Amino acid sequence: MNTRIAIPSAAPGGMDAAIDAHFGHCAMYTLVDVEDGAVKEVSVVPSCPHVQGGCMAPVNYLADNKVQALISGGMGMRPLMGFNQVGIQVYHGSGAPTVSVAIEAFLRDSLPVFTVDQTCGGGH
Repeated sequence: MNTRIAIPSAAPGGMDAAIDAHFGHCAMYTLVDVEDGAVKEVSVVPSCPHVQGGCMAPVNYLADNKVQALISGGMGMRPLMGFNQVGIQVYHGSGAPTVSVAIEAFLRDSLPVFTVDQTCGGGH
């Protein structure tokens, strides 16, 4: 199974990058391509500009980058519904300090899927 995972990151650093707790305000996304249960490629893309009330911009941006899964901390209801509509599964990974820790948890299938009852107002 091949999956491209996006993780909001505070700074470049690949698998050692610190995770940004909020997908909508992050500086960049670390994209991790997983193939047959192993990391195959890691890349970094800048985040799209944050616009107040423009929570669909990251949804479309990540969909355009062929992302199939997102590991995130906080998120509001509208972007969660948007990610679900474009086929991006959102996982709750706010406890992971780095991309590598989040990916290890993803590969162990130990990250919970983000649900509507976990959303917050504006992702803060």
